Amino acid sequence: MARLVLPERCGLTPLRARSRGGGAIALPSPPHLAAAPRRPAAAAIHRDWALRVSAPARLASVFEEDKSSSLRGDGEEEAAGSSSAEEFNPGAPPPFGLAEIRAAIPKHCWVKDPWRSMGYVLRDVLVVLGLAAAAARVDSWLVWPLYWAAQGTMFWALFVLGHDCGHGSFSSNQKLNSVVGHILHSSILVPYNGWRISHRTHHQNHGHVEKDESWHPLPQRLYNSLDNMTKKLRFSLPFPMLAFPLYLFVRTPGKTGSHFDPNSDVFLPNEKKDVLTSTASWLAMIGVLAGLTFAMGPLKMLKLYAIPYAIFVMWLDFVTYLHHHGHQDKLPWYRGKEWSYLRGGLTTLDRDYGLINKIHHDIGTHVIHHLFPQIPHYHLVEATEAAKPVLGKYYKEPEKSAPLPFHLLGVLSRSMKSDHYVSDTGDVVYYQSDVETNDSAQ
Repeated sequence: MARLVLPERCGLTPLRARSRGGGAIALPSPPHLAAAPRRPAAAAIHRDWALRVSAPARLASVFEEDKSSSLRGDGEEEAAGSSSAEEFNPGAPPPFGLAEIRAAIPKHCWVKDPWRSMGYVLRDVLVVLGLAAAAARVDSWLVWPLYWAAQGTMFWALFVLGHDCGHGSFSSNQKLNSVVGHILHSSILVPYNGWRISHRTHHQNHGHVEKDESWHPLPQRLYNSLDNMTKKLRFSLPFPMLAFPLYLFVRTPGKTGSHFDPNSDVFLPNEKKDVLTSTASWLAMIGVLAGLTFAMGPLKMLKLYAIPYAIFVMWLDFVTYLHHHGHQDKLPWYRGKEWSYLRGGLTTLDRDYGLINKIHHDIGTHVIHHLFPQIPHYHLVEATEAAKPVLGKYYKEPEKSAPLPFHLLGVLSRSMKSDHYVSDTGDVVYYQSDVETNDSAQ
């Protein structure tokens, strides 16, 4: 059952469509999605891209509504027509390349400082230990909820630092990255190498309907094959925000093995030793937790570790989902020849988390991270600002947050109600919604 209810965050690989019969009809590109004029070379290479676009039908009505509004008032018809002709289409091939983005980023942004990275580790570990010691000493039900929220957030911060180790942005020393990554991730029950390798697959295939590993969409045929209960669990909060531990163990429908099994098809034969090492570290942490539970009692460990761990899982699913979903404008997903590393990376989103930005090491600054994961987290904001003139409208400016990012809860809820599946056909596709699933979730 667990394999059926995992959300798309877990990297569901869709079933391959057997034929066109019975599938969703690929709609032509809406008028307002016409590509903006580009350089002749780019136009020649991609002149047929619009023929392979499958876009939600509702976009056409939005276009008509916007067009009607723009025609109000005397003398505005000509301006409206000009604006419509130049309407930005996020699914069109960009008129720039990775080299142009890279050249815009200052050279010092690529420099990794292991001492600075270790400083963040020391800071976060001291905060985690201090919070646990303070909560255990006070031991008040007035304090425990505050502790759970704070400690769960700090577990998430530890995960992000281990994530940087996996990318090699923590330092240029692979042994240091491995040791620190194993300690940080094992402490929060994540198999470092197993997750690192599957996350590498995500970055190498971001924005690809079938090949992406994390939070990618269901084709309509696969979506329609799910029973109503499974659909409800996949798209009804809070269930999708609790799926990460199951993903580690069983992956998702359509994929075999787990992050603990060196024979899983997500791993290469020469990575078997790495996976076994991480599994051994994970088991060692299980042993430590079992010993602490025996010494301190189950209730105390529930309050000190288990509930913060659940909060950490929610943070992970919440943040990673919103990196790829929930923009007010539908963003494309790709198949076949339309996919490229650059176009896939440009479908990711930056998010503002207010005061949490620095606590979780600017992980919300995600577009440049996806394109260039070797840039250290403490340079991502500067690198993003430098790259914006090149990215132009392909960069989606994040909504500014209050001190705490409660506004993103609404974004998450709306996305869960509208981003259900994509067409079975078409090499550039957009999320569509199922009214019946929304009704059953209410």
